[in-house]
Amino acid sequence: MENVNDKKQKFAAFDVDGTIFRSSLLIELVEEMVAAKLFPEAARDDYFIPHQRWLDRADSYEKYISAVIESFNKNIKGIYYGDFADVVKKLINEQKNRTYRYTRHLVRELKQRGYFLLAISHSPKGVLDVFCNELGFDKVYGRFFELGPGDRFTGQVIDEHLIANKASIIRRAVEKENLTMRGSIGVGDTESDIPMLELVEKPICFNPNEKLYRYAKLNNWLIIVERKDVIYQIKELAKSN
Repeated sequence: MENVNDKKQKFAAFDVDGTIFRSSLLIELVEEMVAAKLFPEAARDDYFIPHQRWLDRADSYEKYISAVIESFNKNIKGIYYGDFADVVKKLINEQKNRTYRYTRHLVRELKQRGYFLLAISHSPKGVLDVFCNELGFDKVYGRFFELGPGDRFTGQVIDEHLIANKASIIRRAVEKENLTMRGSIGVGDTESDIPMLELVEKPICFNPNEKLYRYAKLNNWLIIVERKDVIYQIKELAKSN
């Protein structure tokens, strides 16, 4: 008897910022918006101190990126979509190749093997779509910012609660795209990716932060670290009681 899963496509779900892209698309986007004079210079002030504290390793990256998110959300209101799209195009043209070797090659390999590729990120979908399409992703999930009259951003995020849970996104994608959990792969770098990594058959923790690293060790997940031109594989068995 034919297995119903044989008719369904395998998938791989990737976080993007810090996992494929060697920075944060949102950070680079805010900087480009300031350079284009669409955001005021003061937008940088919103995350200057958290950035400095992160560079000094006196505080977390999460606090830094949270400040960048707040700055973007505050300043995107009233911006014309066409101007935003022009900045996105320039950004991707300049930085589309600034990716990690390991995940770049993994994306290509899985694409060749017929996997359905999902990108799930908290960056704005408008920049994710352009970046991920260049890499061959089949479906992209990100923060979707509402457009109002005159194609100008209202500053509101549509259904923000949905993008917050990557596991829920995967479940909906599996049903909608006729995918199978068999052979599924997930790649993430922070503790926010844990629900996604718990759901798939093969979780990969790539350049994990401390919280994800500790969780991965306890669960015997594959840990990959790329440093300069060297890729390390770490796989430790959890200690038995």
